[in-house]
Amino acid sequence: MDIKNLLMVAVLAILPFVSCRQAVEEDTLRTGDLVFVGLPMDYSIEEGSMDEAISSSTGSADSLNLVHVAIAEVTDGETWIIDATIRHGVDRHPLDTFLTDFTLKDGSLPVFIIKRLKDPSRAEEFVESAKKFLGQPYDVHFLPDNDSLYCSELVRDSYILEDGTHVFDAAPMNFKGPDGEFPLYWKQLFGLIGQSIPQDIPGTNPQEMSRSEALVTVDVKIK
Repeated sequence: MDIKNLLMVAVLAILPFVSCRQAVEEDTLRTGDLVFVGLPMDYSIEEGSMDEAISSSTGSADSLNLVHVAIAEVTDGETWIIDATIRHGVDRHPLDTFLTDFTLKDGSLPVFIIKRLKDPSRAEEFVESAKKFLGQPYDVHFLPDNDSLYCSELVRDSYILEDGTHVFDAAPMNFKGPDGEFPLYWKQLFGLIGQSIPQDIPGTNPQEMSRSEALVTVDVKIK
């Protein structure tokens, strides 16, 4: 399998588990909201696929995988998405493009979980910070400070307070399965790009980010 095929199936992160929080009733997206994309743990698992690698690295067969996170911007009545993907790099595009990109093989949409900052007073500033990264490539290396970004890395590097601290913490990344071994996908991917698997290097992932005390779940339906 060549690197193009490996990368195009990537859905962008290394994941632990989703936590449940009481949702706040709200019917529209707001600027600065985070859109988390969720898939069943066993969705479309194939030998050597990103999904298999993620599932192996996260355990729990009955848990929902949050495989991507994007930033919402609402301006002049239109909703835009800023995120980092293999297909677009770091990009700003209409919500419809985002929905098309994440439509599943059977034509359905994944689960979308919307999280909002408990203190949204600087939400617009965070979104403007995210726009400074537009045009950067997607970070296939999952490394910090290399002029490329993966999805949750974009969010973390955009949501920074005035004193320079991050709203979202970094944590050691895990690429190993429950047996302590690296799944085939990660061996293939990092072998092709000539890099050691960045096990335990500080990073971020959508699942862990969704559990942040800085966020609250809001009841927003997007389609």
